[in-house]
Amino acid sequence: MARRRTLRPEEEDLWQAVARTAQPMHPSRTRNQPPKLDLPPALSHQPETITPAPAFGRFRIGEKVRHAPQHDILPPLRDQLATAPLRMDAKNFARMSRGKLSPEARIDLHGMTLSEAHPELIRFILNAHADGMRLVLVITGKGSRRTEDHGPIPQRQGVLRHQVPHWLRMPPLGPAVLQVAAAHLKHGGEGAYYVYLRRHR
Repeated sequence: MARRRTLRPEEEDLWQAVARTAQPMHPSRTRNQPPKLDLPPALSHQPETITPAPAFGRFRIGEKVRHAPQHDILPPLRDQLATAPLRMDAKNFARMSRGKLSPEARIDLHGMTLSEAHPELIRFILNAHADGMRLVLVITGKGSRRTEDHGPIPQRQGVLRHQVPHWLRMPPLGPAVLQVAAAHLKHGGEGAYYVYLRRHR
């Protein structure tokens, strides 16, 4: 290893002359004192307080769902028939509604299923029309017994009672029927219908 060279006398004199004229950059700082650095305040090492999650009791999905009550938005069947257009003679209609006209024939569909009652109703109405009858009575029953309903669409009470007026407006019975009205109490009330037929041509 090479030995460090020492200063010659003339070099030593020159260094001392320069050192005497030098001005310190930070006169307030003592020699060998490390400079102060602007550091951010020390971070706290204390752990953050964690709020515990609220405790939930055991529950079943959907147990607190509020089910809206089912409402029948259709008006009562008697009101639907009462507001239907009057196609028959008004005087005869008033007498028929008061039970003053006697039906010429009747059919009792009470206790039948829809698939059983529909063809029986078609046969009865078309035969009565062909025989020239004007007023017949269709008995459906009030449908007071409510059956258990498992379908997505709630069934109306007295399905047959609500279905018969619809059948009477549709082909093949519609062209033969002039008017449908709820029967008077003496002929069955809400569990039966007066069916006034058109004249047979």
